[in-house]
Formats: sequence, structure tokens, C-alpha cells
Amino acid sequence: MKLKLAIQKSGRLHDDSMKLLKECGIDISNGVNKLKAEAANFPIELFFLRDDDIPQYVEDGVADIGFVGENVVYEKNKKVDVAYALGFGKCRLSFAVRKEENFSGPQFLAGKRIATSYPVLVQEYLNKNKVKAEIHEISGSVEIAPGIGLADVVCDLVSSGSTLFMNGLKEAETILASQAVLIKRKDFGTEAQSILERLLFRIESVKKAKKNKYVLLNAPNDQLEKIISLLPGMKSPTVLPLASPGWSSVHSVIAESDFWDIIEQLKGAGAEGILVVPIEKMIL
Repeated sequence: MKLKLAIQKSGRLHDDSMKLLKECGIDISNGVNKLKAEAANFPIELFFLRDDDIPQYVEDGVADIGFVGENVVYEKNKKVDVAYALGFGKCRLSFAVRKEENFSGPQFLAGKRIATSYPVLVQEYLNKNKVKAEIHEISGSVEIAPGIGLADVVCDLVSSGSTLFMNGLKEAETILASQAVLIKRKDFGTEAQSILERLLFRIESVKKAKKNKYVLLNAPNDQLEKIISLLPGMKSPTVLPLASPGWSSVHSVIAESDFWDIIEQLKGAGAEGILVVPIEKMIL
């Protein structure tokens, strides 16, 4: 059996998805403009589809799993399960207003015309806050709607906010934080689940590696205990004697989020020759 995976056929999510599969050691040759490809060294088959269509294909069982943005999953509201957060493609679905306007909360939207590509999510927000407004569904270039008199407010995906700024708008309120997720169909068989678990094991190993750094340093033996206490590591640091008397080499793993604070403390404790190496895979 091969696991059928649907991914975006082009764009940022496509590039990030293919990069992740490559980092997982999965060799895929998809050629040019091909809509289907198979891995040479893993039981997986890829379908290259429009992002908006992926939840439907997974619900119908044409694909077993899909890599797709959370915003699309919740907007399409298909019968699929979100199985894993992939960690790339991060953005947010937000309301944006004209720069000179003051967004005072949900009631600001009452009676307004809202341009969006996400009418379902916008309507859910309006219903939740008991606000009545007029929704104009637009498939693209939502941010120009206020400038041409089509709408008063927009609700669109935001990454840096630069596109909004260039169109005289500012971000007002986020209604959904989104990232790429792995979705799977509801009637998932035992064999398919076994292949999926193998895939998720590889993905998790790649993700853990990106969140950590491998650190090597030289430590004076009279400060060794203090230096070791500063290193969290997976279990405990590796300590090896150096050729120079009174010195040891210490190897450990540091979380990216704690990296600079710990490095500063290590230097303060007498560590020298600190070498930081990226980790390609991390198996716990």
C-alpha cells in the first residue's frame, strides 16, 4: 500500500512541503507540471492540487492525507481530522481597516461591508459577537476593496502586514492564527495509520532538530561542575578529557529558545572555544 498525500501544486506551501519531505529523506521526482508523483524510497504517492481543494479530496478518500493551511481547513469545514501541526506557513486571518480609523472591537463592524476570501470564518466571528454586517466574497486582491469603494473593512491572511500598509490599511484584530497542518480522512485504516506513523516519526525528528543546537566547548576542570549544571541536554552532557592538563571537552544539546542566555552563562563560567553546530535529525 502507498499513502496518498495531497499538497499544494505551487506556491509557498508547495515549496515548504517538498522541502520537509526531502529533509525526511523521502526522494520524490515530480518533473515539470506533473499532477502526480511517487516516492522512490517510501510508500507514499503525491497529488499536486489547488490548496482550496485539498480538504475535499481528503474527505472523499481520493487522498489519505494532505498538507494544507488551517485557514483552508476551517473555512471549507470538511469531514477531516487535523492530525499534526507542521510548523511552517504561519500567518493569521485578520480584519484590517483604513489607517486613520480606530477599530474599537467587534461592534465596529456593525453595518459595515466586509471584503474577504473567508466568508465562513468571518460569519462565524460575526455570529459569535452578535454583529450584523455585509460580507462580500472576493477570490483575490482583497486589500484593494476599500480603495475602490467595494468594502469598508477587509478580512484577509496577514504575514508581515506590508501589503495592507501599501494599500492604506492597518491590521485591527486577528480571528485565526494559522499554520500548515497535516489532515487525514476519517475512515483511516490500520495499514495507512502505520505508514502515517512512520512519516510523522520522521517529521517530528526534523522539527526537533531545528529547535535545538549541538554545542561543543572547552571547560576548565575546576569549573566543570558549574558548566555542566548550565547545560540541559537530552540526558546529560558528554565530557571528554583534553590533551591539555586541567581541561575537558563538553558536548551537549541546547534548545534554540534558550541558546543565547545559556551561551552567555557558559562564557561567564569560564567556557572557551564554544562551537555551535546545527542538527539535521534528532531521534529521542
